[in-house]
Amino acid sequence: MVYETSDMAKVRNLFDGWEETLIWSCLQQVMGKVYVTDPDHPRSAFAFVGCFGFFAGTPDRELVAAKPEGFVILVPQNDAWASLIEECFPSAKKVTRYAIRKDTRFDTAALRRNVAALPEGFELREIDAALHDLCLEDPVTRDFVSPFGSRERFLELGRGIVILKDGKIVSGASSYTRYREGIEIEVDTVESERRKHLAAAACSALILRCLEEGLYPSWDAQNLNSVRLAETLGYEFDHEYTAYEVASEHRTH
Repeated sequence: MVYETSDMAKVRNLFDGWEETLIWSCLQQVMGKVYVTDPDHPRSAFAFVGCFGFFAGTPDRELVAAKPEGFVILVPQNDAWASLIEECFPSAKKVTRYAIRKDTRFDTAALRRNVAALPEGFELREIDAALHDLCLEDPVTRDFVSPFGSRERFLELGRGIVILKDGKIVSGASSYTRYREGIEIEVDTVESERRKHLAAAACSALILRCLEEGLYPSWDAQNLNSVRLAETLGYEFDHEYTAYEVASEHRTH
């Protein structure tokens, strides 16, 4: 049987050495949940936040099979966990993602130049209550705020910058998740407005906002285009890792 645990002292060591802020969000109990099959003496754990799940410890088939409903991205700690994911979800899409180093020293002057280079006709705004609700209306911008679960929670913990054109959100960068020391950045632009410097401007504004508050703006790349954008902002590539995109509706917890 799968249980949600609130005793992070019992599972924290299972994730030792895993430099992933989404895991930190769960272990710090800022957002997300952690599941185990043995609540008293867990040897395995599944940290889940947004649509991302991370398996750690001794591979456990029951824990893998009990993935949350809907689309999820499952990240194995090692090859044994990866094999279990493939066995439990044979239709899962195996993908390569790109971890970015988390010790970036940003060139704030360069970031300000990026913001200043926003093309005419576009307006850069911080996400407030009204813009939070507007983000939810479009699949491209929904994840700027949706992992927080409510407008109030986002306004308390989240940080976000959007770019508007004729009153519509066309690009933005926001906190996909929050941990105590920073955020994990989510960035996207509607297809018709790409290659116009919008993402770079939004990300630069968000990074500057975070630095003002002493928060670290962490970056994890879905693809090489995201890696290249990160590098233009001052980040450095760290390593590739394997993840699995699973769309099954099956859920047992």
